[in-house]
Formats: sequence, C-alpha cells, structure tokens
Amino acid sequence: MKLETRSVGVSMKKIRVLNVDDSALMRQVLAALLAKDPDIEVVGAAPDPFIAREKIKALNPDVLTLDVEMPKMDGLTFLEKLMRGHPMPVVMVSSLTEAGCQTTLRALELGAVDFIAKPKIDLREGMEDIAQDLIAKVKAAAAARVRPLSVKRISSSEPDASRFTNDASRASMIKTTDTIIAIGSSTGGTEAVKDILEVLPPNTPPILITQHMPERFTKTWADRLNSLCRISVKEAQDGDSVLPGHALVAPGGYHMTLERSGARYTVRINQDPPVNRHRPSVDVTFASVARCAGANAVGVILTGMGGDGAKELLTMKQAGAFTIAQDEASCVVFGMPKEAIKAGAVDKVLPLGDIAGAILAHVSR
Repeated sequence: MKLETRSVGVSMKKIRVLNVDDSALMRQVLAALLAKDPDIEVVGAAPDPFIAREKIKALNPDVLTLDVEMPKMDGLTFLEKLMRGHPMPVVMVSSLTEAGCQTTLRALELGAVDFIAKPKIDLREGMEDIAQDLIAKVKAAAAARVRPLSVKRISSSEPDASRFTNDASRASMIKTTDTIIAIGSSTGGTEAVKDILEVLPPNTPPILITQHMPERFTKTWADRLNSLCRISVKEAQDGDSVLPGHALVAPGGYHMTLERSGARYTVRINQDPPVNRHRPSVDVTFASVARCAGANAVGVILTGMGGDGAKELLTMKQAGAFTIAQDEASCVVFGMPKEAIKAGAVDKVLPLGDIAGAILAHVSR
C-alpha cells in the first residue's frame, strides 16, 4: 500500500487533533496546551474508544492523542484495531507509558508515531513543562507516514537474514578490530533500529545507538532488542567496553561518547547540557566517533524529526567514515536524514530494508 504523506507548513490548514483520555482534567490540559500553537486545532475529545471511534468518523482528525488505560477498551487494543482498519497518526499520552515502558514499546510496535509521558506530580504544572515537546510531536505526527498494521514498516524487500547470519564464510570476513558503527534516530527510530539489528550476525562490529528517548525507556528498549537480536544489546553505562557483537544504547537523559585508549574503545556517559534540544544527542555521539575512529567507522542516520546528527555525520564523512541515510519513502518522519543529505553528509541514501546489507557489505570489504 502506498504510504500517505501530510506536509505541514505556514500556508496549510491547521492540524486537527482529537484527544482521547478518560480523565476530564487531562483532556482539558491537552486541549489548552495544544491550543497555544496557531497551527493546531483541537476539534474534539472522547472519554473512551467507542466514542472516539464515532468522533473519528465525524470529525476526520489529522492526529489522535491516546491514553493507554481507559474504561470499556484499553488504549492498546483500540490502537491495534485503529491501525488495522483506519491507520492514522497517533501520539500516546499516558501515565502508563512511564511506569510501564513495555506498554510504550508495544504501542510503538503497533504503529503509534510517538509518545508523551504524563508527569507524576501536579498534573497541570507537569504538562506545562512538556508543552513544547507535546506540540512538536503532534506536528511531527501530522507529517508522519503511517501504514496499516499488517504491512511491515520497511520500504523495500526485507533482507534475507540467512545471507548474513548463516553464511559462515561471509561472517568470518567481517573486520572487527577497529570499525565502529554509529546509529542515530528519533521519531520512528525504535522500530527502524530493530529492523536493522535483527538481521546482523553475532560478530558484527561494535554498535553505538543514540535514540531520542526519556530516562527509563532506553533500558526497557535495549532489553527488548537484546531478546530479539543475535548481537548483545544493553543500555550503556559509564566506562563500558565497546566490543564486537555488542550494541550500546545511550541512556535517556545522558549523552554518550566514544573514547579510545590504545586499541581499546570505551564509552563515557555524561549529563552535559542538551544539544539540539536533546540529551542524548546524536551529534554528540557522532562527533566522538569521528574523533576517535576516523575512517574506521560507519555512520547511519535514521527516521526522526529535526536535524540532530546532520552536522556531525558530515564530520564523520570528512574523517573518512562511510555514511548512510534512510530514504524518505521508508522514514516515519523525514527530518534528520533530510538535513544530513542537505548538508552533504551522506554517501548513500537507502531504504530501511537495505541498510543492514550496506553496513555488512562495507565492513566485510
């Protein structure tokens, strides 16, 4: 099925949002926060999925904000039904997305574009603190590409994993001494990274992953990836060794940098100020890889809003690294790759389904 695209600009009509939450207070807070942006119009609200279903038909919103825990039908069940029958951009808004990170990951797997975690204390004050993030994510969702749940979220033919994982002679050729693979992603990145890592063989060179995600969520996501992949995946801790067959995920709320001492690589974790409004920042990780690994690196920039990673992917390329950007057709949000391409930072622009093969072909040379 052809992907649908919605572009948002100053000359376009307002983004129509429907808020679905069983809490009347939360519906009021969301409406008030979203109404602050002139490009957004809250067209309605619903206290449960059954009323939401009727309002979707009547109001035809561009974006849905959706609570997880509601009466009559939980948000995940409703999301699954929605993505099968009437796929549309959804941003999850729920206290459960913070307390139960597994629920958030399941929502993203089902097709939610992104999520906002409700604050724990003082609902109104806490939501004010994340208003900017909420508005940005709703706008990104309005421009996102959404597929029916039955369609796998990659744009070209899925790589044959046996080409990489069962071909011992090919796998034995992979150089693991110095090469570092650095991956940066944001909106839509949790699934995109999973699609890449799932087909990599156990002796793949070391991987550093920077995904825009809050604290607590990154560990759950890393553990989930570890259960699905042949390589080992974990949330990075300060001083972790960077080893073949292992991927380290930057912790939410922390920058991750590569350090080198002789032939040994490690990562450092810090809470320096956000870069490009993000911590972790892709630019921070990419800059350290350019500095420490130089030409012995592969840089990959995936789906996501904004431009984080574009500047330092160019630095990686100038240092001799091989660089890849996900193509527009397979991105959920073509923001970060677009900026990297515009900056001249990219050697190859590829569909998501071809990126793992391109990485392995390069490191096997």
